[in-house]
Amino acid sequence: MSFSKLYVGNLNYRTTEDALKQLFAQHGEVTSVNILQGRGFGFVEMATAEAAQGAKGKLNGAEFDGRKLIVNDARPRPERPGSGGRPGGGGDRRGFSGY
Repeated sequence: MSFSKLYVGNLNYRTTEDALKQLFAQHGEVTSVNILQGRGFGFVEMATAEAAQGAKGKLNGAEFDGRKLIVNDARPRPERPGSGGRPGGGGDRRGFSGY
């Protein structure tokens, strides 16, 4: 299975999406970056699976912003029971009238 989306963990809380994009862009075209603020991790999507695997090989364990990065293939998000197929979940919110 080929992956182009990477999980990036052990991020410094001050790391910005732009800085992370610049780091990964050294290894290929970056199509998106998403850091979950206050969580210490995020996701980087590369244009190709080959670029993603190259970046993973070079950056896993590398020091960035004073932390050793953890870079792995991102796993698909498991479907949560009761989500009702709607974004944000909440398949059974009694009294909630919609968006």
